[in-house]
Amino acid sequence: MNRLADATSPYLLQHADNPVDWWPWCPEAFAEAKRRDVPVLISVGYAACHWCHVMAHESFENEQVGALVNDDFVAVKVDREERPDVDAVYMTATQAMTGQGGWPMTVFATPDGTPFFCGTYFPRPNFVRLLESVAAAWRDQREAVLRQGAAVVEAIGGAQAVGGPTAPLTAELLDAAADQLAREYDETNGGFGAAPKFPPHMNLLFLLRHHQRTGSARSLEIARHTAEAMARGGIHDQLAGGFARYSVDGHWTVPHFEKMLYDNALLLRFYTQLWRVTGDRLARRVARDTARFLADELHRPGEGFASALDADTEGVEGLTYAWTPAQLVEVLGEEDGRWAADLFGVTESGTFEHGTSVLRLARDVDDADPEIRARWQDVVGRLLAARDSRPQPARDDKVVAAWNGLAITAIAEFLRVAAGYAAPDDEDANLMEGVVIVADGAMRDAAAHLAAVHVVDGRLRRASRDKVVGEPAGVLEDYGCVAEAFCAMHQLTGEGRWLGLAGGLLDTALARFAAPDGGFYDTADDAERLVTRPADPTDNATPSGRSAIVAALVAYAALTGETRYREAAERALATVAPLVGRHARFTGYAATVGEALLSGPYEIAVATDDPEGDPLVAAAVRHAPPGAVLVAGRPDRPGVPLLADRPLVDGRPTAYVCRGFVCQRPVTSVDELVAQLT
Repeated sequence: MNRLADATSPYLLQHADNPVDWWPWCPEAFAEAKRRDVPVLISVGYAACHWCHVMAHESFENEQVGALVNDDFVAVKVDREERPDVDAVYMTATQAMTGQGGWPMTVFATPDGTPFFCGTYFPRPNFVRLLESVAAAWRDQREAVLRQGAAVVEAIGGAQAVGGPTAPLTAELLDAAADQLAREYDETNGGFGAAPKFPPHMNLLFLLRHHQRTGSARSLEIARHTAEAMARGGIHDQLAGGFARYSVDGHWTVPHFEKMLYDNALLLRFYTQLWRVTGDRLARRVARDTARFLADELHRPGEGFASALDADTEGVEGLTYAWTPAQLVEVLGEEDGRWAADLFGVTESGTFEHGTSVLRLARDVDDADPEIRARWQDVVGRLLAARDSRPQPARDDKVVAAWNGLAITAIAEFLRVAAGYAAPDDEDANLMEGVVIVADGAMRDAAAHLAAVHVVDGRLRRASRDKVVGEPAGVLEDYGCVAEAFCAMHQLTGEGRWLGLAGGLLDTALARFAAPDGGFYDTADDAERLVTRPADPTDNATPSGRSAIVAALVAYAALTGETRYREAAERALATVAPLVGRHARFTGYAATVGEALLSGPYEIAVATDDPEGDPLVAAAVRHAPPGAVLVAGRPDRPGVPLLADRPLVDGRPTAYVCRGFVCQRPVTSVDELVAQLT
């Protein structure tokens, strides 16, 4: 009996009609395996995963495979996005056994959850042979299987251990991290490493902050070059905005087409800060269009942001997005079609499959003449309208707490910067105004949804769908990302309730997730016991739980003046510091927070009756040092510590700047404020 029909996970629901008798992850599944004395097949994936779909179609929808699985195994299907703790444990085991990992992840375990054989995607003939071999080994070589499982658990326990060396995260370590990134940098194509190439959003945010603190021209050059290369590549949707998960090549041309909420949130934050620091027009456009993508394509009205758009459309990857020269002419006419083919690099031979091409910007348009930009925008609008009539990829509507936290923080920063910069022309002003309106509404929806639905009895739940929260408990990254988002909402709105919510989550994290060495586990002390308790300090596709909670602790300490939260952040960051100088590509968010701590971070309060339009606020936004917090509003507003006892001076709006809880004199002019911040 397949037991997935009532799941809240879209990924599990994709498998609800399989002939495999799937169980969701639950104690009853392992009890059933023990009763039958059979191993457990644990299959881990997510709704937007292309190769998960392939393995499902090849194997899990096949009656022969279903019969083999049902006869000799208890089958458990896991959505890695709902249960990142389960995914982390078994991914560590898979990497330990095979030297690599990925999804779909295929794990065979004993009835107590101990993994003894791991892999990823298997074509159906290979998977059938594997099922037969594992079943035979379980029957005939049980002792060897159990010894293998014990060895794997010992290995992954060491990989996930806490209690290693600690050291302060110093300027020297952050400089070493920036130097290492510069050595590993792809001078030709931007980014780091070869194919497949992933957007290094957290490393770029770190390098941007490193430039702000040190004046490093090299760090800024890497950030700007990579920003332009990604923005002009096929990984960036040239029509609707937003970024695909990664590029299958080393030069950003052909994407793996799934679009993830977390990537786009982190990229929005980076492009927004690049725009803020440099005034770059391309960064402004990409930030605007990414915010619009989040609001238009992933926002669920009355809820939060959906998790992803699928890689496939009707089982074909890229069906929605690829073009031929003839298709451009069909939509745009002969003259504009040829012009668009040249602009977007669409060739007769194609850059993708079957003679099709992925749109990329082969020409610079952001700084082109107004008539060129107008023609480009007209072509984009007509192509997008035509593309919207094509079959569209499915959307994973699951609302994940941590990823929504990342999106809220990014949009809050975008709205602040957008308010502080005048548009370069009337057309851009109209576009920006529309995006600001929809992004603001989506952000507030998401924040309200997290507060009302995901916070249950003071604890976070990981995911919801259709306004119904699921059972899986929040993990450390949820607490960190959501608490940081609530701090961002407090700064943007000046409302005290957001700060109170953030403090409650941080207190729970300190009480339930803290490790003896000052670090943190990824699961709470009262969470379900797995074969190991995960505690991964590295930043990968998203910030690690440890980096996320440190970022929130630093922001909260700066907003409240409560030093114990900063001290907790410094202790936790010290557990990651030994990795920062040696493994910079996997500690990007930790290094980003480290730059904020070295900078101060600055605490900026603007006492004003006009927090949205006051020139002091705009100046503070544009010139704020890395990681600064900023609150503006009437003096002594309830629930806003930074505005307490900070009156207007001579009836004029007044800025108060502190650094590490040490304050400078209040100022009333923009020039004086800028001088204190630079």
